[in-house]
Amino acid sequence: MKNNCSNPETSAARGKKRRREEEEEVGCSQAANEDECFSLQDELTFSDTSVALRIIRAQFPRIDQAASVPPFILQSQLYSSVSDRTQVDRELERLRRDKVVRVFKLNTGQNDHAVVFLDDYLNQVDRIAQRMEDKKHNDTEIFKWFKEHVLDSKLEPSIGHHELCTLLSLGGKVKDAHITLLINAGLLTRQLIDPDMYWFTIPSIGKLWKALLQGRKELLSLLKRKRHKEMFLSELEKKRLRYSPLDMRFHIRDLIGSAHLKIFQTTSGLVVRVSND
Repeated sequence: MKNNCSNPETSAARGKKRRREEEEEVGCSQAANEDECFSLQDELTFSDTSVALRIIRAQFPRIDQAASVPPFILQSQLYSSVSDRTQVDRELERLRRDKVVRVFKLNTGQNDHAVVFLDDYLNQVDRIAQRMEDKKHNDTEIFKWFKEHVLDSKLEPSIGHHELCTLLSLGGKVKDAHITLLINAGLLTRQLIDPDMYWFTIPSIGKLWKALLQGRKELLSLLKRKRHKEMFLSELEKKRLRYSPLDMRFHIRDLIGSAHLKIFQTTSGLVVRVSND
């Protein structure tokens, strides 16, 4: 007699796989706003870096953790959005010198840099200062000095202790407590290799750069499970990552720009494939 009972382990595995695939799917109907329902196929590349920055900023994922973090654009995302990397570097440097954007090195353990529009960053500094004042913190005048004398003149991603104190002293007498307050507010962090040097930092970004690393790993793992390690872009961008609140399109741009993924045109549409190791 033929046994019609299926293997319970096989059935369970199939059910688990089906549930996982269903959880990964997300459509525009679940987007927070209608304007978030864009397609990477329509807005994957741009004519210049300034246009890319403004559009990617507008598409920054709207998540709870990002409420206190200004929208940021990864440099790798710019490399995937403008065909000429040299053009990106040149135009980004010009925007930095013109005080349109600031560039920050992220503490991901990799060569990651985030770009933030200066107005967004200064607004965040103001919010931090107001929060500190509301909590009756002492020495909150340091935030005004930091904005007017440090951020306005020091455009590089890092600064030495002596130069920092010299610039801050243009606002008043600098105390150790002032530097500590800037560090505790998340605006500065000491460099491990040289304690007399500081990185300028984006406050509250810690959880998001951890999510960035997790999302990269998850997206690559998803593609590696597929035949030929590839998917149509139109299908891939509808997937939902389980371990990153940053959306799939944010991660796709990042991994294409960092050369972990490559994209090519077929008669049926754009295909995203894992790059050869």
